[in-house]
Amino acid sequence: MLEPFVFGAHQPFDLSDFVNLFNQEDEIDIEGMDYTDNYLWFTGSHSTKRKKAKGKKTERDLERLLTIATEPNRYLLGRVPMVGGVLHRGCAHPEQSDIELTAAQLQTTSETNILIEDLRGDPHLGPFLTFPLPSKENGFDIEGLAVHDNRLFLGFRGPVLRGWAIIVEIEVEEQEQGVLTLKQFDDVGRGYRKHFVDLDGLGIRELILHGDDLIILAGPTMTLAGLTRIYRLRNALNFSGDTVSSQQKDNLDVIGDLPWRGTLDNAEGMAHFPCLNQPDALLVVYDAPDPQRIPAPNQVFADVFMLP
Repeated sequence: MLEPFVFGAHQPFDLSDFVNLFNQEDEIDIEGMDYTDNYLWFTGSHSTKRKKAKGKKTERDLERLLTIATEPNRYLLGRVPMVGGVLHRGCAHPEQSDIELTAAQLQTTSETNILIEDLRGDPHLGPFLTFPLPSKENGFDIEGLAVHDNRLFLGFRGPVLRGWAIIVEIEVEEQEQGVLTLKQFDDVGRGYRKHFVDLDGLGIRELILHGDDLIILAGPTMTLAGLTRIYRLRNALNFSGDTVSSQQKDNLDVIGDLPWRGTLDNAEGMAHFPCLNQPDALLVVYDAPDPQRIPAPNQVFADVFMLP
């Protein structure tokens, strides 16, 4: 922070210094991040992508629209110790020197990771992995991440099933140094739970924990401009088993809609941000920001909204 409500002095980090990438060429496509208990957690999108038509040569464009690419680095999920604003591969806990903080990632396979391999057999999500639709085409696409201790909530932009968005909950433990594995949930007999939420047909763009609740930023799952809305999923931290939450029940509320600006201001990030003596507020940042948000090169305005 440079001054109150002004952030800058960005520092780049090479994630390959802390975890093992599949290769040095592909992007990880990090879509979800969270910071808790001196760890910076991250997840790749776990998605495939389709090449774009360029509008120049018809035959070439038709060929490009047939091409779906899989990049193994997108299947990374892990944590890196972060102490004093600096990332470490390993370091002592700042308050408990006898505890060692270590970088680690979910156990990988030859091309993906153990979560993806488990989900291949899932009746809801498995078909989207067997016949992989690309991200932004209602395909498999993780964009939200919220962490409590070693429990992770993964919010899916897609698929959305007949209007129902999906949150997958996992709990991880360190199998060996640098390698995380999935703990089994006794109530479902597998290493993940599924939570279906009625978000008016929208997919999940971001998740944050607020007490026992999940705050959900939701927007279109396809590549289009549309409604962006914020929801509260109450008591999510105390869920057991798989769940289905509709707005007719007591535990899923609409907090409000974000301002509509057509193809500009695509809300992508959200954080709890106490501001102006208000303990509960949300900071929202945007992809493709409106030019009015850019007062000078390398500067951009974000929004802060009250959280009821």
